[in-house]
Amino acid sequence: MDDDRPATPLLDRVAGPSDLRQLPDNKLAALAGELRAEVISAVSETGGHLGSSLGVVELSVAIHAVFNTPLDKLVWDVGHQCYPHKILTGRRDRIRTLRQKDGLSGFTKRSESAHDPFGAAHSSTSISAALGFAVGRDMGQPTGDSIAVIGDGAISAGMAYEAMNNAGHEGRRLFVILNDNEMSIAPPVGAMSSYLSRMYASEPLARVRSMAEGVESAMPAPMREGAKRARQMVTGLTGSGTLFEELGFDYIGPIDGHDMDQLLPVLRAARARATGPVLIHCCTVKGKGYAPAEDAADCGHGVAKFDPATGAQAKKAGGAPSYTSVFGTALTEAAARDDRVVAVTAAMPDGTGVAKMAERFPARVFDVGIAEQHGVTFAAGMAASGLKPFCAIYSTFLQRAYDQVVHDVALQGLPVRFAIDRAGLVGADGATHAGAFDVGYLSSLPGFTVMAAADEAELVHMVATAAAHDSGPIAFRYPRGAGTGVTLPDRGQVLEIGKGRIVRQGADAAILSYGAHLDACLSVAEALAQEGISVTVADARFAKPLDGDLVETLARDHRALLTVEQGAEGGFGSVVMHELARRGCFDRGLAIRNVCLPDRFIDQASPAEMYEEAGMTAADIAATARAALAGTGGVVSLSSVR
Repeated sequence: MDDDRPATPLLDRVAGPSDLRQLPDNKLAALAGELRAEVISAVSETGGHLGSSLGVVELSVAIHAVFNTPLDKLVWDVGHQCYPHKILTGRRDRIRTLRQKDGLSGFTKRSESAHDPFGAAHSSTSISAALGFAVGRDMGQPTGDSIAVIGDGAISAGMAYEAMNNAGHEGRRLFVILNDNEMSIAPPVGAMSSYLSRMYASEPLARVRSMAEGVESAMPAPMREGAKRARQMVTGLTGSGTLFEELGFDYIGPIDGHDMDQLLPVLRAARARATGPVLIHCCTVKGKGYAPAEDAADCGHGVAKFDPATGAQAKKAGGAPSYTSVFGTALTEAAARDDRVVAVTAAMPDGTGVAKMAERFPARVFDVGIAEQHGVTFAAGMAASGLKPFCAIYSTFLQRAYDQVVHDVALQGLPVRFAIDRAGLVGADGATHAGAFDVGYLSSLPGFTVMAAADEAELVHMVATAAAHDSGPIAFRYPRGAGTGVTLPDRGQVLEIGKGRIVRQGADAAILSYGAHLDACLSVAEALAQEGISVTVADARFAKPLDGDLVETLARDHRALLTVEQGAEGGFGSVVMHELARRGCFDRGLAIRNVCLPDRFIDQASPAEMYEEAGMTAADIAATARAALAGTGGVVSLSSVR
């Protein structure tokens, strides 16, 4: 009798890469199909980076089938495409906790799995890290081959070229897989595909370049030109060589990153024969295999929860506009009033809101790609020319250009305007994307003006203030997500530099808020008023120059003073402490508390959950105020005792 029972899904047989390597080659394409369906199902429940993960399904299967992970070190650049990798490496049972509190990170993370040898969430780091593993291997450390998977966007950044230059000079065995999902070509298919795969599988790497050129010459004209263009991407070279070859890499490609019949023999040939660095050029489709992602303008880059049958994403409840949207509108209006206003973004026109200005003034918005260092110095040059550049970069990414902020902007006193989005804790992207440090690293720089918006109306005023400020660099920070719902002004007002404001007057304790926690501070004052405790709430507006007179007044007229900020220790609270010391305020019996982020990184969760973990809820701040008034006295940083 025939056995009519359904076969066990292949994915159910894979608890880890060692199980995958037991499957015959002719089953791996089917496994990839099941893996793709699993990714779609999981992300429909959690949201996340869908398109990039779908684009590397076959590549993930092929790499784990060919290489001996985790002894061989697989480093994913950025890491937002690692969902298939996580499923294949023993985390399938937790994949529906992705990007949630106490769940899986949305990026690779060393503490999560031995299969994540290097954590990442910022781009263009993979080749450097992989080369480090290769040196470790060659110096006797217990590690095998190292493989970096890097996208066409990330490989265009300067750090990736620095790493390739060093890797070519070192000449060590290393594999770089270029995941190219932007080239408008059709990779070789059919008989040509089989021919190419056989050549790669049977010939030395030294002959691969000439073979690839021979294959190109036999292609139909459109495909031939596309393949040549792919082999020469980001090189500017007109000959047969590529920049990768000039840097000392053996180059293989382009190959179809969704075709197992190409991927497997090429990876095996490279692994068997490589003696030095090899670059394997794979052409893929972002969002591959899921029409709603493939057809979307952003190819499903970052999605909310969605209906897997239709791709329709869950709509956010109506309410206040986002800070990013408010900034984009205010910047566009400033540009309309002054034709010297220009904007710079580092591959994030939509994320930073400058896309609004680009729609109206396209010639005055510059997307420099994943190149924050260049973007800052580029803006400095424009400022030196007399333009008014707004450099719109997330707090976490501005860290990458700190030397340029110091050397090219601050040292020369150039009026670059820094619009710092995603300040504070950002939610599902976790610690790698938190904007915790910008207040400290900018406030320490001579001549810098550093502001923080308490709400979206204040943000509009700060855009106007920055546009009018020509006497040196100026920065303003604001959080991710929706504003508080305040009425927006018709036009921003230019704020007096270095002056804060009293929002609520009291007598017992004072809360000096810096940035978007002001609403929580007002809630604290209201709650304490019900207990007979009178609280003054002030909005500092500026960390530098600090309103020292306001600080001294709050210290003189209250028994306790709390500073509150959505940033790390060493930021606004420290600036206030220095000012109090300069003014001799510590000998008056004043109880001082600094409420800020704790001295540790906080993993992904909702922003509310993250601030709860940080001890920065309204209830936490109220408890701190009560304790200070109860006579605990002295100077305490709340974050230092958590």
